[in-house]
Amino acid sequence: MPDITNYSARSSTQHLGHLFVVSAPSGAGKSSLIKALLAAHSTDENPLKVSISHTTRGPRPGEVNGEHYHFVTHAEFEALIAQGAFFEHAKVFDHYYGTSRLAIENTLEQGVDVFLDIDWQGARQVKAQYPSAQLVFILPPSVAELEQRLIGRGQDSEEIIARRMRDAKAEMSHATEFDYLLINDDFAQTLAAFYAIVVDKRQTKAHQMLRHDALLNALLK
Repeated sequence: MPDITNYSARSSTQHLGHLFVVSAPSGAGKSSLIKALLAAHSTDENPLKVSISHTTRGPRPGEVNGEHYHFVTHAEFEALIAQGAFFEHAKVFDHYYGTSRLAIENTLEQGVDVFLDIDWQGARQVKAQYPSAQLVFILPPSVAELEQRLIGRGQDSEEIIARRMRDAKAEMSHATEFDYLLINDDFAQTLAAFYAIVVDKRQTKAHQMLRHDALLNALLK
């Protein structure tokens, strides 16, 4: 289990890496955009990584512990909750899901930009504890297009699609709580805009002063 001793003091420090929280209704293309962003732009110089959540559900065929999720028991998860070990957590259909604070902090300290693929409720929890997190919401170009994408997957029944559409409207009502809004109409253009957000955060004064401390001291000496 993670050691979170003195975590409150550590969480207020600045890190070389940035934390991006990405939310969207099902079918808006969130996971595809994150995957494409990492495939196209993660480098040794500027690494990008998706956070791996903890869950109490069992692994599905093909899922690997530590790669897709960190699989733990209910007792282990509840002990971690008691320790304050999660940035955010929720219980969905009798199973817990959560984002490890320690894992995120350690990754950010290494200069890696981290992406959380979670819903608006989780995003709100993360922002409250880590105000420098950048919240990005992905919107579909229209309700009709969102429904067509869900139908086009060929994975869900009409009943499930109707439920997802109801959920989508509730989720999209929270889009204005986010720092950035991206309309995923043209995938390539949306991906470029998504990457521009990442690049922008890397150019801030705070980030450059942390990354190039020795150079700045030498230039200003």
